[in-house]
Amino acid sequence: MNYFITAIGTDSGKTLVSAILCKALQADYWKPVQAGFPRDADTVKSLVPECIIHPETYLLNTPASPHASAKIDGVEIDLEKFSLPKTNSALIVEGAGGCLVPLNDKDFVIDIPQRLNLPIILVSNLYLGSINHTLLTINLLKQRNLTVVGIIFNGKSNPESERIILKHSDYKTIWHIKEEPEITQTKISEYAEKLKSKLQA
Repeated sequence: MNYFITAIGTDSGKTLVSAILCKALQADYWKPVQAGFPRDADTVKSLVPECIIHPETYLLNTPASPHASAKIDGVEIDLEKFSLPKTNSALIVEGAGGCLVPLNDKDFVIDIPQRLNLPIILVSNLYLGSINHTLLTINLLKQRNLTVVGIIFNGKSNPESERIILKHSDYKTIWHIKEEPEITQTKISEYAEKLKSKLQA
């Protein structure tokens, strides 16, 4: 099974979730657009050394919104250039930032899974204001009739925030990643075992 990993914003935990899913599903990893360094692909590789990494369609130099980073590099991101890498394995595809991060003047990150017909896993990190950001993201996903497998919450637990998000989304919780002092290969493996059973349920 292939999944597109999106989130309610930047630094929500997409790369961490992607690494866990790659380990759990023995999946390949692909980030279609990388803006700035270090590459998220390198982080995934360091946490899941056996993971096969597919090259980015657009590897941009400046850590900024893809449309702005591409402009600095003198290129324009073309949605038609995105196609799934050829593999016999499952594939985890990581987005850039949140759903409405612009790729160019007309297309957004969320257009990638829509074009490639990928089911979505939404990462919601819990902070003051995350209810609003999560529900706005969910409304967008529903407006586009995209298939959402569920939500992975990331960070210190906030049961009331999680409850109200789930109530208004009708999505299920796939898992909750705790606030970890350090992310290691061992920790990735521990979460992978737990997530594997949830995705197969």
